[in-house]
Amino acid sequence: MAPVALIGAASGWGAGFRHTENGPPALRALGLDRWLAERGIDAEWRAMLRAEKLWREHPELRGAVTFDLVLRHAAALADVVAAAMAEARFPVVLGGDHAIAMGTWAGVARATAHRPLGLVWLDAHLDAHTLETTPSMNAHGMGAAALLGHGHAPFRALAGGVLRPEHLCYIGARSYEEGEMALLRRLGVRIIGMDEVRRRGMDAALAEALAIATRGTAGFGISIDLDGFDPRDAPGVGLRESDGFRAAPTLAALSPLARHPGLRALEIVEYIPEFDEQHRTAHLVRDLILALLAPQPVLADTAATTRG
Repeated sequence: MAPVALIGAASGWGAGFRHTENGPPALRALGLDRWLAERGIDAEWRAMLRAEKLWREHPELRGAVTFDLVLRHAAALADVVAAAMAEARFPVVLGGDHAIAMGTWAGVARATAHRPLGLVWLDAHLDAHTLETTPSMNAHGMGAAALLGHGHAPFRALAGGVLRPEHLCYIGARSYEEGEMALLRRLGVRIIGMDEVRRRGMDAALAEALAIATRGTAGFGISIDLDGFDPRDAPGVGLRESDGFRAAPTLAALSPLARHPGLRALEIVEYIPEFDEQHRTAHLVRDLILALLAPQPVLADTAATTRG
């Protein structure tokens, strides 16, 4: 396993809850690198990218005014991710709101010479809005559309064409607007909603997603929005959506993806430390990384512990 580059993408300008800018620094302060080292992962913080303006200093900024901040932050993130991969390091990008996905996967695409890339997207939401369909004007709801080549033109200039529809699979969607769903259906993107996950099981959902993300691609990534999890396991998020993934079975189901030779990068987003309870969400971030990268995967019966 290549050494891990921990990359903090500390921006909240894409979200309604700007507090996500505090997530990556909190994970660093809690000792995420030490937690991983204790389980045999060679991990080092390589960057902590902050937005040009901090939310608490500019709480008045809203809507389209924030798009330039999101774009410049994502562009800087793409540079850091590509550089880490050029050094033969495995990027683990920690957000920040989910608009950072534009930077994460643009950087991976650049580092892999823009060969076809697959993506497994675990989320309560679809993040596939355009300017015409978004009810909130929050950029974290537009990242997937941009990666597919749709939506806000400057976002498309950075991330457009990174993904082909047939290489993207969602798992866990249960809160979305019809406009974004219509776009994804028209493109033929596979969406395994939470109802289907409950019916078929997480093992089957992840197996199908892996098949989609690896069919005809040069590698794949995993993007995990923590609001995909049930709030009982991930209270430290802004948009708490009930009836989500439970931590233990999800960590167990990730085991077939663990240390997969085609896995190019991991992204975990939307952590808000101020909303967390007894570090449960921070520990979930740790356990997700361990489940995918540790020499010995996290076991389902130990996943909910609060070590460290």
